[in-house]
Amino acid sequence: MIHGLLLALGQLFDRQILRVLVKSLALTLLLFVGFGFGLWVAMDRLAGFANEWMGLGSNAGVLADVATLLLLALGWWLLFRAVAVAVVGIFADEVVAAVEAKHYPHAHAAARDVPLGRSITMGVGSAVRTIGYNLLLSPLYLILLITGVGTALAFFAVNAWLLGRDLGDMVAARHMPYAQLAEWRQGTRLRRFALGAIGTGLFLVPLVNLLAPVLGAALATHAFHRGRGT
Repeated sequence: MIHGLLLALGQLFDRQILRVLVKSLALTLLLFVGFGFGLWVAMDRLAGFANEWMGLGSNAGVLADVATLLLLALGWWLLFRAVAVAVVGIFADEVVAAVEAKHYPHAHAAARDVPLGRSITMGVGSAVRTIGYNLLLSPLYLILLITGVGTALAFFAVNAWLLGRDLGDMVAARHMPYAQLAEWRQGTRLRRFALGAIGTGLFLVPLVNLLAPVLGAALATHAFHRGRGT
């Protein structure tokens, strides 16, 4: 897996992969700008209501701006991984194809391009799973936080498991029918968890986290083909 990560790093600035990196970052940032604008409008309206009911005057606008910045920062921290992986999932086929063409030409020749509609569906599914599972498990995170036992470890393990599935599916979708994915996942749990753990670790490093989705897709390609003995 480490060798695969080094290979992924070595190919990061290939033209095709660099193009995906730029597109995915631009779209991710655009989504967060839209989220920030919507949040600012909502908080501005709430400030207007607060001013009418409580007479806060100009302080209402200041409080609204501060609240917007804090919520946007919290949203970036909580949602960046989900949004970034969902976005790169739309373009992941280009990354996987570039890695296969360079390192696994026989597999590349036999692969099928993933239709855009399916890529979007997989990306949206990834975001929904990530947000949904973490919301569902948030009481457990809170209990562990209160007791001081393993909150970070539980959060890391859950997200490594989720990310391993997302990254693995990006590659497997090119080489097997959709109906076979569930069976393939059953037989690759440990490998995909290791893949997800490395990817989740990359997301925890400032600046590196901007490259993590594309690096993860490239690493997943190596993990998939080496696991199949290609």
